[in-house]
Amino acid sequence: MGSRGMASISLDPRLSIQMDKNLYQNGVVVEKVEGLIRVYNDGHVERPAIVPHVPCTVALELGVTVKDVVIEKYSNLWARFYVPSCLAGKLPLLVYFHGGGFCVGSASWSCYHGFLADLASIAGCLIMSVNYRLAPENRLPAAYEDGFNAVMWVKNQALNGAGEQKWWLSRCNLSSLFLAGDSAGANIAYNVATRLGSSDTTFLKPLSLKGTILIQPFFGGEARTGSENHSTQPPNSALTLSASDTYWRLSLPLGANRDHPCCNPLANGSTKLRTLQLPPTMVCISDTDILKDRNLQFCTAMANAGKRLETVIYKGVGHAFQVLQNSDLSQPRTKEMISHIRAFITQ
Repeated sequence: MGSRGMASISLDPRLSIQMDKNLYQNGVVVEKVEGLIRVYNDGHVERPAIVPHVPCTVALELGVTVKDVVIEKYSNLWARFYVPSCLAGKLPLLVYFHGGGFCVGSASWSCYHGFLADLASIAGCLIMSVNYRLAPENRLPAAYEDGFNAVMWVKNQALNGAGEQKWWLSRCNLSSLFLAGDSAGANIAYNVATRLGSSDTTFLKPLSLKGTILIQPFFGGEARTGSENHSTQPPNSALTLSASDTYWRLSLPLGANRDHPCCNPLANGSTKLRTLQLPPTMVCISDTDILKDRNLQFCTAMANAGKRLETVIYKGVGHAFQVLQNSDLSQPRTKEMISHIRAFITQ
């Protein structure tokens, strides 16, 4: 890959032992994902800096201009833009949502900085990486609201002529908008797409939603799948079953279980897929991910509902391999993924 940002990131929980010395000393830990988040009984939330945050000025050597833009000061909603400067003409706009179980992660995490710069440069698209509010301080649907508001902000910039945003907006093909994300971010992209699809066809103008790209979408359910029950995860796995359960307890509306529509789009009570107006959808599934079977169930349901769907399975790699680069196969599989995304957005 071309950037400096694609170094391996370890989520090995054993590393968190080294972080304990600076931890919050009051209260009792009531929920935790080791090394990533601790929630105390007094409401205090702690997120150890296991993944470095990098400023937008970090060099990428890819001919990509990167800048941070404030979308809404009140909710601290902002986005990091990746604009390929070496490509001529108008480019598709890909609005991207990072992963992290709705509870951790940032558009400024080094692993996303590297991956998205590569994606913008190689796939030939302009990327707006949205930094949305996190749970448990802001439970769902807060992240969905931020995602929707980010798209509405783009629409308003386009309608207003976007004086100070012209540096990126002038490069956009506004009729070629894509929503994308990985893990929890893919869940956000899907939910924003369903909300946009329920609106009048002229609602988004001058934007036009051409597709969604769901990378290892973070869905769940009360009934366990085979891969959730039987997929053995290595110490540096990005998602274990216990971590998944914790993220859902922290992010779902209080009192909800894993068959809530935010978690399980196929559960009774969720809007029937057949009635949803959805653009063409690409689903990227990891072979050793605990979410593999659930992602496959979602794809089967989408296909049965008559949705335009493209499914790709990446062999020998687990959850979030494309950002964590945590196995020998991560780099070649990431190249494959970027190639597949490029084909999807240019078809």
